[in-house]
Amino acid sequence: MEHPHIRTPGGKLRARGAGIPFPGEPGPCNAITDVAGVEVGYCTLNRGDGALVVGQGPVRTGVTAILPRGRAQGADGAFAGYFSYNGNGEMCGTHWIEEAGRCDGPITITNSHSVGIARDATIRWIVERFPRKFDTGNGFAMPVAAETLDGYLNDVNGFHVREEHVFAAIDSARTGAIEEGSVGGGTGMRCFEFKGGSGTASRIVSVDGVRYTVGAFVQANHGLRHLCTIAGVPVGQYLPKTGTVREDGGSIIGVVVTDAPLLPHQLKRVARRCASGIARSGAIPSNSSGDLFLALSVANSAAFHETERLSSAQFLPDFVLSPIFEATVQSIDEAVINSLVGNRTMVGRDGHTVEGLPVGQVRELLRRHGRLVEPSLAS
Repeated sequence: MEHPHIRTPGGKLRARGAGIPFPGEPGPCNAITDVAGVEVGYCTLNRGDGALVVGQGPVRTGVTAILPRGRAQGADGAFAGYFSYNGNGEMCGTHWIEEAGRCDGPITITNSHSVGIARDATIRWIVERFPRKFDTGNGFAMPVAAETLDGYLNDVNGFHVREEHVFAAIDSARTGAIEEGSVGGGTGMRCFEFKGGSGTASRIVSVDGVRYTVGAFVQANHGLRHLCTIAGVPVGQYLPKTGTVREDGGSIIGVVVTDAPLLPHQLKRVARRCASGIARSGAIPSNSSGDLFLALSVANSAAFHETERLSSAQFLPDFVLSPIFEATVQSIDEAVINSLVGNRTMVGRDGHTVEGLPVGQVRELLRRHGRLVEPSLAS
């Protein structure tokens, strides 16, 4: 099996495997799961071909689940911060994050018309597996569920995501290397008008002599082709469209998790830096995009869970946060490119076709601009 920086567990090529250079030091798997305890799971729904029949298909969708403290502590959460770069999208649960600076339970990402069932099923999952949390009758859950629109390829109005699919995504969550591209909630998504979807990356940073991990995950459904920039090269300008559909840029969901001890106001600052991450690959917040970002810290578990007594928490001073910000920008950027590189052309409803990124052409463009590196050196 090749190094996880080079290929996913299923053998899909990753950006570093294609010779695309990125700054910074990635973690062992170059994934959000490099943050200790974080688990990611998918449920992918991909069936049917031909003309759209609402309620029957074709189906190109799914659910992604991110568990900041893993399934064993699946009802728990972490200090959190949220940022909306452009608000034509949904990330439910963020009003409580803005108010209290905390995010509890699994985070799910799906399509635009399934975000409600994702939220409700997540609550049921928590209630069934952690009943003591609710045995007084006063317990409640307000998990985060987010979305991007897959209606170009998927029967989005057929409501194919069910409760059991949300359960399956959460129950399949694991640590270590994870799949990318057309999996989970990213199954029917597009990025820079190529086949997009799920992507991840991580960075190791040192602050005051201590090494911390910053991990990012994106559901990339954003960007117009002419804007696409990889490793500083405007590749989208050299890769003309073959179709006729032009939209207003689409949306992206980004989740950043770190083990660095940060307070909610600092995590909101981290979430804002995700916008700089997507800008590196050329994306802009379009009129109709939902560019929504969440940042969490899994440090300070005792302080997070204290409910009645005076509690203490460690935190990094604001004046040393720049390495965390830089790692966030780098991880989000690479996660977006990873969502593209291993993906293949997909045909969905009514024969709608989204091309996979032509990796060979991208490599040649990077070579011409002096940016291509050997894959063995990319990791």
